[in-house]
Amino acid sequence: MESIHNIKQKFSIVGNEYSLHRALEKAVQVAPTDISVLVLGESGVGKEFIPKIIHQFSCRKHHSYIAVNCGAIPEGTIDSELFGHEKGSFTGATSMRKGYFEGADGGTIFLDEVGELPLTTQVRLLRVLESGEFIKVGSSQIQKTNIRIVAATNLNMIESIQKGKFREDLFYRLNTVQINVPPLRFRKNDIRLLFKKFSNDFAEKYHMPPIKLTEDAFKYLENYPWPGNIRQLKNLTEQVSVVRKKREISIEKLKEYLPENIPSLSFSSSNNEQFFHDFSNERDFLYKILFDMRKNLNNLKNLTFQLIKSKNNTNNNFLEENQQLMEKVFGNMIKPSNNPVKSIVEDSIFRLEHSSNSSKNPSTNEDFDYEEVEEDSTNKNESNTFSLQKKEIEFIQKALKKNNGKRRKTARELGISERTLYRKIKQYGL
Repeated sequence: MESIHNIKQKFSIVGNEYSLHRALEKAVQVAPTDISVLVLGESGVGKEFIPKIIHQFSCRKHHSYIAVNCGAIPEGTIDSELFGHEKGSFTGATSMRKGYFEGADGGTIFLDEVGELPLTTQVRLLRVLESGEFIKVGSSQIQKTNIRIVAATNLNMIESIQKGKFREDLFYRLNTVQINVPPLRFRKNDIRLLFKKFSNDFAEKYHMPPIKLTEDAFKYLENYPWPGNIRQLKNLTEQVSVVRKKREISIEKLKEYLPENIPSLSFSSSNNEQFFHDFSNERDFLYKILFDMRKNLNNLKNLTFQLIKSKNNTNNNFLEENQQLMEKVFGNMIKPSNNPVKSIVEDSIFRLEHSSNSSKNPSTNEDFDYEEVEEDSTNKNESNTFSLQKKEIEFIQKALKKNNGKRRKTARELGISERTLYRKIKQYGL
């Protein structure tokens, strides 16, 4: 899959916020499929980049890509624009005309501001989504089209459905995959980057030095709510670039170009801030955190047991520094002792050695699994404990005999400290 860095370079997208990267990742993931996509986001956030990315990374990239602003086409002509018309079908129809769905056959069509479509047009669009069929205005002949639909809106679609302005069945057909583009106020760390890019672009366009902001002015930009999002920031940068003679702008001068009394934004208005923030941004962020936590926990278990299996547990600093973490991970595997973490490692070594020497399957030690140890440690009864202790004594005796009673060599072979070996000898009366 194409890297996010390459995608941003290719489409001139600026920003490093996680919510933006998540939107781009989803666009690339769904691109190879033919499922419909609904892009949600406020006006001016840059929703138009998402369908371009989807088209570019799909198998339709060599066919047509058509972007249609549904809100800019009059209600009386929208059907003709989308589906075409026959000659004489209405006043002014002096010739037959192909619509966008016929002209973009095999490609992708982007329906911007889809929430503004009239209900009659919504019925026609639903038929295209369900069967790929449409009928030109003034015709009775059914035509087929093979097209990928990506739609976008800045409206609260649930509210539009409740008010009867948008068909519920069409919404769910369009909303097979939903991609949320974050508003600029959720991308505070990107505002500085965007401003510098726009400043350099307009400096090149108007042949003048780029404008710069003082640090206070930058902080003011970062804390501004930006109801017009990126479009507003771009227009502000262009205005200041052209009007101001001095190329360094203070916070006092900057405030002259930004309205301070901004009406509060709410979920009931024509934006999806609450929906995006509550159900997409936070959900995806939490999923990522949980996934990373699970991955880190598994890595910790694997690392710890590799340490046990390799008998490389002589580093007392490692054990002491990570005692609290290992207690949380291994829980009730810990037995009361002066150093419970060492007890975990030492007891686990005896389990491994006992398993590899007594099992009929020589691969048992290699296939050692943490969950089996945990289950064994929590469910074993007194007889099993006594049996394990007996084997432990027997194993220490054999090791001492092999090394002619030399404790240092015996401890090294067992993978435990000499002090622990001395405690075991004293405990078992060896």
